[in-house]
Amino acid sequence: MQSIIIDEEFKFLLPMLDKDSFALLEENILQNGCRDSLVLWDSLLIDGHNRYEICKKHDIPFSTINKEFASRENALIWIISNQVSRRNLTPIQLSHFRGLHYRADKRIQGTGNQYTRKSENGQNDHFHESTAQRLANQYRVSPKTITRDAKIAEAIDAIGAASPEAKQKILSGEIKLDKKELEALVSGQKEGISEIAAKIEEGTYAKDRGKGVDGGTSPVNASVIRITDDLYAGLRRLAIDSDTAELKTAMRAYIDMLETLYNRM
Repeated sequence: MQSIIIDEEFKFLLPMLDKDSFALLEENILQNGCRDSLVLWDSLLIDGHNRYEICKKHDIPFSTINKEFASRENALIWIISNQVSRRNLTPIQLSHFRGLHYRADKRIQGTGNQYTRKSENGQNDHFHESTAQRLANQYRVSPKTITRDAKIAEAIDAIGAASPEAKQKILSGEIKLDKKELEALVSGQKEGISEIAAKIEEGTYAKDRGKGVDGGTSPVNASVIRITDDLYAGLRRLAIDSDTAELKTAMRAYIDMLETLYNRM
């Protein structure tokens, strides 16, 4: 059997299952076996971490398939695209994935490999339009959203470097951080990132959320928090009762409207 290596960065890209979902998956595999192959890049596991954990625990056989990638960045982009295409992700998870995709693409451009070779007309074959614009077209958002997402991803990863637990709480939605606050962290002091990470890990961040410099509640922050929470709760309810295609169309129209309003400010 081929040896399998768990890469912590790749593993962290996969949203963790809650206890109930993991238990359901475990019961299904115990009854029916592991029907879906694990996906490997060389020996690195890039898809199927939960299935692998369950199969190892119960000594259940599994199959693997191998993918070929030119670089680690290409493997990372495949994981991101795979997750975005098949999961209902939270807004912060989507922002994080889009930001990581942008940063990985930019690193690929800087390696001097086939992705940056010039064509005869002097344009880059793959990157002749801006990375932000190309990914904006792919994810159906604005180029400004992509570049903001890159900063958000950088901030989330910086928090994760200080506390992986805090990063997981942000991406799972257990702790809601304002995206503008995350953007500001990128250009701020490292102490600010460490302080927020520590508060999230300790469970004290939520208590300070929305406070102004005098310790009181900022009306603007409180309103933003309330609107965001109410909107997310409403969308969750709609997702249960509505047709998926119609719901996605309505959500995309709403997102586009928000993008337009934001860019006019």
